Amino acid sequence: MELLKQKIIDEGKVLSDSVLKVDAFLNHQIDPVFMQEIGKEFAGRFANTGITKILTIESSGIAPATMTGLELGVPVIFARKRKSLTLTDHLYSAEVYSYTKKESNEISVSKDFIKSDDVVLIMDDFLANGQAALGLIGILKQAGARIAGVGIVIEKGFQNGSSLLKEQGIKVESLAIIDSLINGQVTFKEEVPSR
Repeated sequence: MELLKQKIIDEGKVLSDSVLKVDAFLNHQIDPVFMQEIGKEFAGRFANTGITKILTIESSGIAPATMTGLELGVPVIFARKRKSLTLTDHLYSAEVYSYTKKESNEISVSKDFIKSDDVVLIMDDFLANGQAALGLIGILKQAGARIAGVGIVIEKGFQNGSSLLKEQGIKVESLAIIDSLINGQVTFKEEVPSR
């Protein structure tokens, strides 16, 4: 998605060879007009797959998931990282390790919102090592729901997350795949049309 690549070049900040900061438009401040374009792109890529729900993880996946849900006309569920007084039992849960934050979190989704007849699109802002996506997949397996695929705004192609998911036969659609962040420069992988 050329619009996203340009946004990364114009507004992203390379903090190290493995960290890209995109808080100006994606995971702190949100550009709603741009996010609407993200939603349209994902809706097009996953059209005709029978999606009934979208599942993401709080908090940075919520905006792109919501805009995609709006385009597809389906509800969006986000896995909670923290327990709340109103979300205490009747849950699907999984453990997720964050390499960025160097900590594990238990994520949870109410059993009221995902059923065995659901076809679910998993979405997130970044895909690096795949731990968040694998946690969400674990929740969907507990529910017996079908996985339509994984939609990622920015994939770090130099890390193994995408290959871990594809090895399980899961369709992965990333709007921008970063090949390298070496020397403070963002380089993108050439897009290969999906089959």
